[in-house]
Amino acid sequence: MASRTAPDPARRSERARAAVLTAAAELVAEVGYGGTSIEAIAARAGVGKQTIYRWWPSKGAVVFDAFLAASEHEGSLALPDTGDLAADLRAVLRPTSDELADPGADRTFRALLAEILNDPALHAEYRTRLLDPLLEATRDRLRKAREAGQLAPGTDLDLAIELFYGPLNYRWQFRLGPLTHEHADRLVDAALRALAPPAADGGSGA
Repeated sequence: MASRTAPDPARRSERARAAVLTAAAELVAEVGYGGTSIEAIAARAGVGKQTIYRWWPSKGAVVFDAFLAASEHEGSLALPDTGDLAADLRAVLRPTSDELADPGADRTFRALLAEILNDPALHAEYRTRLLDPLLEATRDRLRKAREAGQLAPGTDLDLAIELFYGPLNYRWQFRLGPLTHEHADRLVDAALRALAPPAADGGSGA
């Protein structure tokens, strides 16, 4: 008599988890963050609400996980290192500008940011899983640039990070102007001028 293989609970749970994340991403794209509910996510994913709450404490936590899964941010935050610091930074800020300029993504990011700022648990998740790894990856790239003499010897790496990312987020948050590749390039150029090593004294004494 043929033996039967018992269902694998772990595999079934992983399928359900993936279905929830897919449903959350689809609903946010279709009706926006505000129009998305735990009930709607559960119905589309074919799971019960209690299944969702077993893994996530809130709608914001589900959508944040869906955002990470869709954009593949986890595990891929290292900055390029071609030896050309300006080019490497542009390669980060240009696609970031494109993402923030997308109307659908803009609505989701703004709603999710509000949740992150008002939910301490979600804020901790955001710091641990996305923001802190991104800052550390950027800090590592800038440290290498400082060691290579591309930045001033005493460059404060945390302040340098703020010079690159801060103005872009400020422009996006307050809708101060379009987010373009030209703007991203200007940010990189301005920050690198401020952080450049002192010019060598090329003068000769009389």
